[in-house]
Amino acid sequence: MRLLLVCNPGGHFSTMMGLKEFWSAHYREWVTYPKFDTERLRRQEIVHWVVMQEARMLGRAIVNFFLALFILYQSKPDLVISTGAGLAVPFIYASKLFGIKTVFIESISRSRVLSLSGKLVYYVADEFYVQWPECLESYPKAKYRGVIA
Repeated sequence: MRLLLVCNPGGHFSTMMGLKEFWSAHYREWVTYPKFDTERLRRQEIVHWVVMQEARMLGRAIVNFFLALFILYQSKPDLVISTGAGLAVPFIYASKLFGIKTVFIESISRSRVLSLSGKLVYYVADEFYVQWPECLESYPKAKYRGVIA
């Protein structure tokens, strides 16, 4: 299976690293932007560096949406997995245009209410995971499988 792993640096990158047991068994490419933690990917992984995008940066989200179209066309993943944050939105929406399956994993910091990115992709993502069972009360489409360590 061909994976595209999409995440912002920091805690979102740490969460994706917590899924290494799964993604290390597959061909994968990464989408992120350079920071002290993601720089280590340069040495051992295929990485698509995109424009730094945090929540509410609409202009940068539009730029990343067009980059997403190009990256998705080029890499042809079977599955896009995102742990957030802002980068998830353009990549999940672009993936839907190509008919590519998507998975979004909400941040562990969201125990009751989804992040802005989570709210924007909740109805679009094929699978949506939360790390707190309390989230299931308000978001019945979500799935709870525990905390990613």
